[in-house]
Amino acid sequence: MKVVVVDDEAKIRKTIIDILNNYCPEVKSIDQAYDVASALDVINDVIPDVLILDISLGNETSFDLLKKIDHFDFKIIFVTAYEEYAIKAIKFSALDYLVKPINPKELIEAINNASKALERDQTELKLNALLTNIENISNGVRKIILKTSESIYMVNIQDIIRCESDDCYTKFYLTDGKKIMVSKTLREFDELLEEYAFFRSHQSHLINLYFIERFDKHDGGTIFMKDGSKIPVSSRKRNSLLKIFDKYSRM
Repeated sequence: MKVVVVDDEAKIRKTIIDILNNYCPEVKSIDQAYDVASALDVINDVIPDVLILDISLGNETSFDLLKKIDHFDFKIIFVTAYEEYAIKAIKFSALDYLVKPINPKELIEAINNASKALERDQTELKLNALLTNIENISNGVRKIILKTSESIYMVNIQDIIRCESDDCYTKFYLTDGKKIMVSKTLREFDELLEEYAFFRSHQSHLINLYFIERFDKHDGGTIFMKDGSKIPVSSRKRNSLLKIFDKYSRM
């Protein structure tokens, strides 16, 4: 496996390279770069299997670099000093990332995962979602990558009506009638979508508030969604939901 490490800090590059040399025997060659221009040259020359890429590259960012690459024939592992907005965008795009200071175990695990499944046919779709999210960060437009056992979907968040838990899986219900089953828990998507008008009404249900038709208070409470579904409201979530209705009624 050929790896390219891109970071504007020589100390960080050395740390990553030392870990790869000492603990990742599947890595056969390592090249490095320190900014967008040098990275572009190295990537075009080496054609890596894995790109370990710092978010911040001096006066530019990794996103400036990605926009200049025509074809993504490699897996990307982002490295960040915890730029919150960037991590959020990366999570939406289902891409790997590491937070500085580099944890050797996490880096080794990321490389092992990359060696097991170099999803070349999926990388470009994920990066398209990432770059779209970064470019539209000010107006709140978001796309999320949903991976099933057979396909990968790039979905507009505003097209998600609701999500339903099914053990360790989550089923998404979309405005076009499509249903997508993803092998992640509802809790993971709750944390990701909570600031985009999604509400966890029940341990098994996460709903888009914009698709509520009405709330029936009888027998604990039931939400009627615009797609015709009926969603239960747990007793501990009832007051939170009523506060949301009260907030919207004052707007």
